[in-house]
Amino acid sequence: MNAMDNGPNSSKLEPAPRPLAGTPCDRLRAVQARIARAAADAGCDPATVRLLAAGKTFDSAALRAMAACGQLEFGENYLQEALDKQAALRDLPLVWHFIGPIQSNKTRAIAENFSWVHSVDRLKIAGRLSAQRPPGLPPLQVCIELNVSGEASKGGVAVTELPALAAAVSKLPGLRLRGLMAIPAPAPDMAEQQAAFRQVRKAYEALIAQGHALDTLSIGMSADLEAAVLEGASIVRIGTALFGERIKNA
Repeated sequence: MNAMDNGPNSSKLEPAPRPLAGTPCDRLRAVQARIARAAADAGCDPATVRLLAAGKTFDSAALRAMAACGQLEFGENYLQEALDKQAALRDLPLVWHFIGPIQSNKTRAIAENFSWVHSVDRLKIAGRLSAQRPPGLPPLQVCIELNVSGEASKGGVAVTELPALAAAVSKLPGLRLRGLMAIPAPAPDMAEQQAAFRQVRKAYEALIAQGHALDTLSIGMSADLEAAVLEGASIVRIGTALFGERIKNA
């Protein structure tokens, strides 16, 4: 499949980062322990919080090592990089989530090769994903990306536009709307992190009150997963804590 990449030079993996301490299994267990502690603080079952390993810029060997520890769900931002990894890891029973920005000319490959998409923020993209989902596959599980911080550099629909988009997406036959995803602006203070995630949770609860059958809040990354779990995260997308710091090309 001649799928193009999702960004300049993004089909090329970045140089390998300096390794984290411990084995891949050690790092996975450490993240699972963080989730368990946060879930205990939130008064919820840790099993209700799914860990999605965000593999952006890390090669298939890094993902294979994590899969050997029992991690089978992976999120990818760059299409061609993801397709290469899927080909290399085809022997493993992995579940693939697309979590990056979506360009119109990438929708067919995404619809054909992923089980989940977290970053739907336009009806045009949702419509293409629905129409291009192969009929032999189950509906594509999707989240609408919400831009709660108002950052122009990030994708996501505004809170005011969310109800109309959710209503339209929920009617598309090739998709199943599962919930919301968000990447708030970084904040060092946990109270600020929670405040941003609380906006997402309230928008999510408002959609449920309007009759949408939702079950997924895809919020929280390595630096703020505790705040996300306290605000009801059902999926946390973890890259750095599992794989290490990403090093940009010069």
